[in-house]
Amino acid sequence: MKKLTVIISMFVVISFSYANDKDEITKEIVKAIDYLNKNKSTYNNYSTDGALEFWSSGGLLNYIPNTGPNINYELVNMKTKHIEVVVLVPKKAAVAMYYMEGSMKPEGSNWDVSNYLTRVSQTFAKEKGKWVVKTSHFSPVQGGQGTTATSTKE
Repeated sequence: MKKLTVIISMFVVISFSYANDKDEITKEIVKAIDYLNKNKSTYNNYSTDGALEFWSSGGLLNYIPNTGPNINYELVNMKTKHIEVVVLVPKKAAVAMYYMEGSMKPEGSNWDVSNYLTRVSQTFAKEKGKWVVKTSHFSPVQGGQGTTATSTKE
């Protein structure tokens, strides 16, 4: 009976950890999009080591420093849909998948994206008690468009 109680207790703790991690990461994603829309600037939630990203433009792999890409927008209106989080290691690592849609025009740019519709996969790790982005992969959904930027270098 004692073993069964221990097993059930462990299951409850692990289940709570998974649910809590999923909620925390979902809130982090929503917070980043809310910040983007309100401030017309990217939100820095990157790892202290920086992150690797594939952009929706189809360009090559980009290294993003821990200060973030620091993109400012003349116009931006984004929202997320169907956020799913898969916890890989409770309290340490997870993957989030979701859709992002809206419109944007980076400051000083001659191009705008009026029908941004992309799939997002992001790897999150816990650093100093906070969930941070380690990798991102953005790919356009058929019928939508991605960005035109292909590199962090100009």
